[in-house]
Amino acid sequence: MGMIMDLWHVVSRGARAVVPAALLLCVACAGPAPAPSTAATAGAVTSAAVPPASVKVVALGDSLTAGLGLDSREAYPALLDARLRDAGYAVEVVNAGVSGDTTAGGLRRLDWSIDPSVRVMIVALGGNDALRGLPLSEMRRNLAAIIERAQARQVTVILAGLEAPPNLGPEHTAAFRQVYRDLASQYRVAFLPFLLAGVAGDPTLNQADAVHPNAAGARKVADLLWPYVEAAVRTVVSR
Repeated sequence: MGMIMDLWHVVSRGARAVVPAALLLCVACAGPAPAPSTAATAGAVTSAAVPPASVKVVALGDSLTAGLGLDSREAYPALLDARLRDAGYAVEVVNAGVSGDTTAGGLRRLDWSIDPSVRVMIVALGGNDALRGLPLSEMRRNLAAIIERAQARQVTVILAGLEAPPNLGPEHTAAFRQVYRDLASQYRVAFLPFLLAGVAGDPTLNQADAVHPNAAGARKVADLLWPYVEAAVRTVVSR
């Protein structure tokens, strides 16, 4: 995903937006999905001294998660970590992003990515599957296995879908999107349809490759994920 790809057009809900094909963005492609309810978050925790992390959040993804081209402190997992601690949560966010990784790669390293302290996992994989032309059935099977294994360990999953390049044809693109929707529904996981809403295609929020978010873009991604992550962490720590 580190290579520069031609720009392509994604159409969603009658609107068009220019995005780089290599981004293989998220399912809805029309903007961020409605955030889960975060009512009554005020007062749930305080910003007093935060004890050592007792709970971990793992972000399992590819170069978009790894923060390719960024300082490690600028990648969205690190930003979420800082924001959770500022909010008073004794939580550590672990960046388990590997550039170029596929759903199969994520599944292979899942067991050592989840230790007993991991309670929440962000899954943002599939873009490289599309770039490599891997079968949708294989991608679905890998993502399903990741979710099932995580849930078997009582880990709350947040799923971020991606999008196949349109040169593969509208039927394939639609089927690719549907994989994520179906999995989110089947396993009843929190679902963020567009990981890079408001970031993709904006040169002020991306690096020179027009593919990977710059520091400002990564902050936007963290903002998009925050309601989902905070809600999941709040639920976990209140058990």
